[in-house]
Amino acid sequence: MSTQHPGASREFLLFVYDAWLSGAPDHARLSGARALGAAITEPTFDLVDLGAQAALVPGGTTAVHGEVYALSPAQLAALDVHQGHPIRFKRRRVRLGDGREVEAYTLDADQARGRRRIRSGDWRSHTAPSAPAPRDGAWSRWARGRGGSR
Repeated sequence: MSTQHPGASREFLLFVYDAWLSGAPDHARLSGARALGAAITEPTFDLVDLGAQAALVPGGTTAVHGEVYALSPAQLAALDVHQGHPIRFKRRRVRLGDGREVEAYTLDADQARGRRRIRSGDWRSHTAPSAPAPRDGAWSRWARGRGGSR
């Protein structure tokens, strides 16, 4: 979707949901884009794990968490090339939970077949390192003491 502001050049609104999120490894690809904040899609997608990135797949039942950015036509064209649009990923309009329509890179369901689904719809929580269990808590000390008496 493009927005027109008086005196401004044409902008495209892009929803990102994986390694392009702020603070994520590939966020630099959005340098020069204007951040518009967090957003969630309507629950009509699946988010699948592709390894270093994810894919938004239409036709699911998950609301996907992400961010929206405003980009110039040149910035969007560069991202299209990087994503292999329209061969690998397809840039399509998607509806957000607040009713806005924005662009997003999607993958067809047949291309995502066999990939693990991210049920939470949240790439950040999916890739966040899990906290190691505390090793010297009260329970651990008690359990070690019980094991030594046998």
